[in-house]
Amino acid sequence: MRKIYLASRSKARLRLLKTLGLKVRVLPANVREGRKLKGLSYTALVKNNALKKARSTAQKVKSGIIIAADTMTVQGRRIFGKPKNLRDAKRMLKRLAQRPQAVYTGIAVIDKDKNKTRVACEKTIVYMDTLSDKEIDAYFLTTSPLDKAGSFDIQGKGAFFIRRIEGCFYNVVGLPVRKLYRLLREMDVRIFSFLLALCSCALVSLFSGCSTEYNIVTGKEETYFYSTEREVTLGKSISREVEKEYKLAEDPLLRKRVEDIGKKIVSVCDRKDIDYHFKVLDDDEVNAVSLPGGYVYVNKGLVDKVTNDDELAGVVAHEIGHIVARHSIKKLQALMGYNIARMLTIAVPSSQEVGVTADAAFVQLLLGYARDDELLADQLGVRYLKLAGYNPRGMIDFLIKLQQIDRRKPAKEINYFKTHPYVPDRVRVVKEELGEQMNFTDYINIEEQKK
Repeated sequence: MRKIYLASRSKARLRLLKTLGLKVRVLPANVREGRKLKGLSYTALVKNNALKKARSTAQKVKSGIIIAADTMTVQGRRIFGKPKNLRDAKRMLKRLAQRPQAVYTGIAVIDKDKNKTRVACEKTIVYMDTLSDKEIDAYFLTTSPLDKAGSFDIQGKGAFFIRRIEGCFYNVVGLPVRKLYRLLREMDVRIFSFLLALCSCALVSLFSGCSTEYNIVTGKEETYFYSTEREVTLGKSISREVEKEYKLAEDPLLRKRVEDIGKKIVSVCDRKDIDYHFKVLDDDEVNAVSLPGGYVYVNKGLVDKVTNDDELAGVVAHEIGHIVARHSIKKLQALMGYNIARMLTIAVPSSQEVGVTADAAFVQLLLGYARDDELLADQLGVRYLKLAGYNPRGMIDFLIKLQQIDRRKPAKEINYFKTHPYVPDRVRVVKEELGEQMNFTDYINIEEQKK
């Protein structure tokens, strides 16, 4: 597969090319960007700068495709580049906000193997709102303007200041992708062949990590796209996003209560190849959720509703049952497999793509599992409660309590009760695991006979 080089240190351009699916190597050019017209138009100036960059990088490689770009912002007859310092950035941004500005980007592409060169330019007009000193200072507290032409980023918080644009959005980011695509097409560079090759490599990587294992709790041979190590990595990514969005309970005694119960149940469970983490969210909703790789979150609202440790242990044991049976990883690999595979390959945990994908994964887990998975988690939970020394009837008591709570409040989109099978069905499974007799009420309320 031919190599693609980006003759720029621009993080925004690199991120944009990666988002499009291109695997790019950064090889910056060693040239100074001209900022004086000397008889040239703005279009000619940025095209000339881009071509110089492309040629500089092309001298460093034997083969491949080199992409270079140069962006400048113009207002009236004044050219705005990157600011020298914060004072310069503030003055620049305030002036740009007063009148429309034109953003020019020159693109140069060199195909070293075919000895072909193409150069083009894109122009976009940007209209901003008038900005106060207070607004600019607040913006600079969250975003560094020193590496940005015009001192703002349209793909970040700078977008709050943009009233409208005329032309290509990506041109303001620094790389008009449609123009780039047309240049590559003119040079007979089949860009989609790169994308297909990369997708094939990604899928090979994904499925080469597949393993067929005997799941001791389901009694079946099951296929997993992710090793235990990658499952743990995924769980960490999701947990980071959970703790950004949800506040953890501050009460140390509350946290210790849940942790101590969790550790006792883990000591008797069927899966000990991972570390378990037990945390309490400062949320009044009666809910709990388990993540891949051993993460269990219990809401404070749920803890407040339990009468004793036996009931709380029933909830925790149920979530551990999901982890032991790997229900979360199986659900996510079925619904979001390739996206999760991409997320796991991202090196920077705080990247936007990790956040979005992890958040989507968490929502999927909040929505609950298949009915059979939920009932199996109850079955395992009861088994672990007995082995850990808790009264397993605590699970039945809390299930009935959940049913009463749910009947007394308005329906909500997501809650612990709603995402699980009917309570009588769950009680039936618990009683069967305990070897207890079912009564008439148990039978008539069973949603579906166990197969």
